[in-house]
Amino acid sequence: MGKRTSYEPGVFSWVELSTTDPEGAKAFYGGLFGWEADDRPIPDGGVYSMMEISGEAVAAIQQKPPQQDALPPYWFSYITVASADETAAAAKDAGGNVHMEPFDVMELGRMSVVMDPTGGTFGIWEPKERIGATLVNDPGSLTTNELATNDVAKATEFYERVFGWSMTPIDTGGAPPYWGIGHDGAAAGRNGGMRELAPEQQEAGIPPHWMPYFAVSSAAETVARVSDGGGTVLFGPIDLPTGARIGVVADPQGAPFGIFEGEVDD
Repeated sequence: MGKRTSYEPGVFSWVELSTTDPEGAKAFYGGLFGWEADDRPIPDGGVYSMMEISGEAVAAIQQKPPQQDALPPYWFSYITVASADETAAAAKDAGGNVHMEPFDVMELGRMSVVMDPTGGTFGIWEPKERIGATLVNDPGSLTTNELATNDVAKATEFYERVFGWSMTPIDTGGAPPYWGIGHDGAAAGRNGGMRELAPEQQEAGIPPHWMPYFAVSSAAETVARVSDGGGTVLFGPIDLPTGARIGVVADPQGAPFGIFEGEVDD
């Protein structure tokens, strides 16, 4: 079981979905991954739905705010840090942009929203009462995050400076290049991965972005359930040289995410 009570700084620890239809999304992911919703009112009058597996927090779903009407539904990833203020300052020094300056989320933690120099956006999370996900790497829970970028060198320099990550080329068996993200002695790829935006994505105007992957027992069965639930299979499942199988799908509201069948950390 991939239960967690803490995360080291520099490790992905939480994902949340901002969507146009929270109730529809909760039904879809409940059917796909077995998630159950714990709806929690928030100060602005909205609801933050903690999604759980057997009582363990795995992700969240919320209504996309009106000021983001131009954006499609999306998954958003958070990285644990020791100090949100110091990390935001380091991100600025490394050429990033801080879209939301650090602020307290009640007594739960302190966060900020950062964009890397290539355009990939992520959250930083300084935990207090809440660490993030209490279950990872089990079927239906977060296992890794992937950055698609138009400038691998610039992104590498930024994340190495801010988080101390190491980027290691991965054998793709002749497929497009891929880099595994290692951290504090962890094997490359365990903390995430990075790839170049595909030419067709760049032509379509898709910006650099982070995308979460959820662990599954069977990629083939999962993509079938995605289709049955009203979602879209964007590609896969495909076999990787490592023996893993992956696919990328989108929920009925259009938010893309990855699925991963293969060896994961405990």
